[in-house]
Amino acid sequence: MDAAGERNSVRVTIYNQPYTLLATEEPGRVEALAHAVDELMSEIAPRAGNVDSGRVAVLACLHLADRVQALESELEGLRARVDGKVREFSILLDEALSTESRPAERGGAGELGEGAAAAGALK
Repeated sequence: MDAAGERNSVRVTIYNQPYTLLATEEPGRVEALAHAVDELMSEIAPRAGNVDSGRVAVLACLHLADRVQALESELEGLRARVDGKVREFSILLDEALSTESRPAERGGAGELGEGAAAAGALK
């Protein structure tokens, strides 16, 4: 098996329960995720009252699902803003390029003539 598909056995403890997980991620990343879940469950438990670990886990899942949904909504808004800016810059670039390709509209030939006349006046 190649390194990308290699599975690592990672031991973690979540809410005082040991787990052995098989993961393709770096063990340190899995441990950090498990630690974050453990902290979240430990924060939720005292506020939830006298409930079992299964209920604490469900409340933690709901909290995480809410976070994911909020982040997805924020990401969607950011993508819309980026798309809008891309359209604006594309229009500006098109305008700049079309202006550059039409020097006569900017007085290109007239400027040359005036420049030559001015140069002649200096002699």
